[in-house]
Amino acid sequence: MSIVIAILVFCVIILLHEFGHYIAAKACGIFVKEFALGMGPALLRKKGKETEFVLRAIPVGGFCAFEGEDGTATEEEKLQNPRAFNAAPVWKRMIVILAGPLMNLVLGFIVVLIMMLTMKYLPTTVIHSFEPQSVSSEYLRAGDKIISVDGLPIFTSTDISYKLQSSDRKNAEGNLVFDFKVKRDGEVITIPDVEFMTIERQDGSTGVYFDFIILAEEKTFTSVIGASWRESCSTARLIIMTLVDLIRGKYGINELSGPIGVGTVISDAVKHYTLEDFLYIVSLITINLGVFNLLPIPALDGARFIFLIVELIRRKPTKPEVEGMVHFVGMAALLLLMIVVTFNDIRKLFTGGF
Repeated sequence: MSIVIAILVFCVIILLHEFGHYIAAKACGIFVKEFALGMGPALLRKKGKETEFVLRAIPVGGFCAFEGEDGTATEEEKLQNPRAFNAAPVWKRMIVILAGPLMNLVLGFIVVLIMMLTMKYLPTTVIHSFEPQSVSSEYLRAGDKIISVDGLPIFTSTDISYKLQSSDRKNAEGNLVFDFKVKRDGEVITIPDVEFMTIERQDGSTGVYFDFIILAEEKTFTSVIGASWRESCSTARLIIMTLVDLIRGKYGINELSGPIGVGTVISDAVKHYTLEDFLYIVSLITINLGVFNLLPIPALDGARFIFLIVELIRRKPTKPEVEGMVHFVGMAALLLLMIVVTFNDIRKLFTGGF
């Protein structure tokens, strides 16, 4: 049952992404030839008024095929087929391209909002109290509102956890140290080298002992909306920072997960964790898809948008064969990465690496 739920979550996220492209194209008067959910051989086909809706065998990915999507259109071709994608003004094509990722971001916000509504209290960034044997209490105080940690602006308590777990700067005593900026008694102050004790993880690495408790607040309409917005922004930023760390070599490719790995995480969340945990994972996945698709990587929506910006500036489109080759190379690289990541996911399934 948990595997079925994981597949359904994937399908809904992909469906809404493609529906964003579809509904934007319809609103802009662009002809959509095919709306496909999944990849590979077609299992079901249903002809709509003008669009063919297709369910394909592999529940990973999907696409909207537009009339005249490839190539440029001459003025004569635009007159012959005014609803073709390449006949539409640049600003309309921009809307269509951005609509898919934006739909994922909107879905992520809605899922976070539901998650916040399931919680009895909302977490803040204000320190409530300290754990016994706390080291950071020598620097911080109850009532301090955390503004930033090591220069990273803090939106949510998740940001604090991420930043405290992602540093290895230590003092002479071997404790991890961080520069905090807090709001105390109405004044913003900077506190350098705040100490935290280290702990040893199961894999042998060291981490930080998070030795203070965050204040919780009562739920109101405005506080729930605000907390949902901050959590969504925090998640999007976390994804970007993780990608930057990956490029810098902080994380290896073996630490990436593909559809199998993510599906396993969703399945475990269904079986072993709370509804709040499950909703957080779903929001992380859909926001991840939205942010990733906005990156200027060939074959993704972000790169297509960049080509449209270039067209807008130059007042003429890039040659179809040039853009096509760029996207082809990008797609080949992404498929190769997907193969490697999927192989790692399968290996982890048998070795218990998740």
